Amino acid sequence: MKIIFMGTPKFATPSLEKLYEEGIDISLVITQRDKPKGRGRKLLPTPVKEKALELELEVYQPENVNSKETIEVIRNISPDCIVVAAYGQILKEELLSIPKYGCINIHSSLLPKYRGAAPINWAVINGEKETGITIMEMGRGLDSGDILLQKSLNIKEDDDSETLTDKLSFLGSELIAEVLNNIEVAKKNKKPQGFYDSFYYAPMLKKGLGRVNWNQQRINIRNLVRGLKPWPIAYTYYKNEPMKIYKASADDTMAGGNNGQIVRVDNSGIYVKCEDGVIIIEELQFPGRRRTNVKEYLKGNKMEIGVQLN
Repeated sequence: MKIIFMGTPKFATPSLEKLYEEGIDISLVITQRDKPKGRGRKLLPTPVKEKALELELEVYQPENVNSKETIEVIRNISPDCIVVAAYGQILKEELLSIPKYGCINIHSSLLPKYRGAAPINWAVINGEKETGITIMEMGRGLDSGDILLQKSLNIKEDDDSETLTDKLSFLGSELIAEVLNNIEVAKKNKKPQGFYDSFYYAPMLKKGLGRVNWNQQRINIRNLVRGLKPWPIAYTYYKNEPMKIYKASADDTMAGGNNGQIVRVDNSGIYVKCEDGVIIIEELQFPGRRRTNVKEYLKGNKMEIGVQLN
């Protein structure tokens, strides 16, 4: 089988490597353009580009994947299938209709739950106990195509969006290889998705989503912290200075004072009162400083009990 692989972030790299190892003919890898990153704003390749070059695969980085030029490139290759894994652009109908077996997407949720751009994050934020991978046909609607294969994965208490992304990326690689190696059977046994309301939509994350509301219950705050890694990161304000919260735990100990007030500080963390207990901030970062655990932070800095976070 001859395919074109489309993907951009680290999530997509295990699938690219797995298909290569399976002997699938990967005629072209399409990924987003190099982007400036870091303080020096140096142009850096996407993780998929790095992996493709490592595997000595041809890479193509169009500004618009639906442009006439890109469509012509794809038509000339005449792929049997296009595999998409978090590519970052919407594929239009003209492109979708080119491959013999269509375009197949590796989606990181148990569709129809969590259609959209950030399914892993929203599953964690909403406190789901399981998620999974869906291999699906791509069509006009958003993540609404027929399901070719699906498998669930438990979300552990110590999982966050980063650890879950890693786990799902490898699960996705196994499932896409299974589908491509048995494409006729997968197509024959495909099933349509059901329909759910907007609660199951997983929209793109926005920076403002990360601000902690200390009037919420501890489980909701902890899930927000877990769900917003590696971006945009949960945050609050300490004496009017933004403080990012990278890791936190929760306890049902009831404390006096107002919600959002620091009630205890020690090497284990910064204890902050919330609606039904305390949140223990374990890892943090202030502007212009490095990310650190609380024990290290307290060696050269103070965190005052009684200060109101907001």
